[in-house]
Amino acid sequence: MATKVSIFFRECLAELKKVVWPSREDVVSSVKIVIVSTLILAVLLGLLDAGFTAAFRAVMK
Repeated sequence: MATKVSIFFRECLAELKKVVWPSREDVVSSVKIVIVSTLILAVLLGLLDAGFTAAFRAVMK
């Protein structure tokens, strides 16, 4: 049992050495894109919500 666990961790470390990690600039660029797209989507959904709320209030009067 202990040998299977040690083999597993050795193989995990070997695989992690093969990973090509992104540069800092790539990560910063990706984070900026995610933040901007999230803000845009939040504004659009907020506008839709306000529009539907106004429409339902107009119908309910």
